Amino acid sequence: MTTIHKTAAGLVAAFVIGGGSARAAEVDVKVPFPFMVHGTTLPAGEYRVENEGSIILIRGEKGNHAGMFVMGTPAGGQDPAGNQPALTFKRDENVYRLTGVWESGSEGEQIRR
Repeated sequence: MTTIHKTAAGLVAAFVIGGGSARAAEVDVKVPFPFMVHGTTLPAGEYRVENEGSIILIRGEKGNHAGMFVMGTPAGGQDPAGNQPALTFKRDENVYRLTGVWESGSEGEQIRR
């Protein structure tokens, strides 16, 4: 379900579309490492990521009760995973930080620090 790609910007966790509506993109992802979002560390595990405009919900799945809402801004450039939905991470010392949520090759949200 998930592959990890090393890139110059950090790690990219690619994931598959899990369903959703015309208004919101909804995907399921398995992140194999703990990661930070706005100063909060979320554990490795399975997550459902819902993106409706600039509001992004990250919710733990299958016994993982972690989760949070974050605001995103339109990301410039292109999805590093091609046309596949993807989460992007940047490594800061010993911690991975979520930096973006991509829905397609050209549509993504950047997560502010």
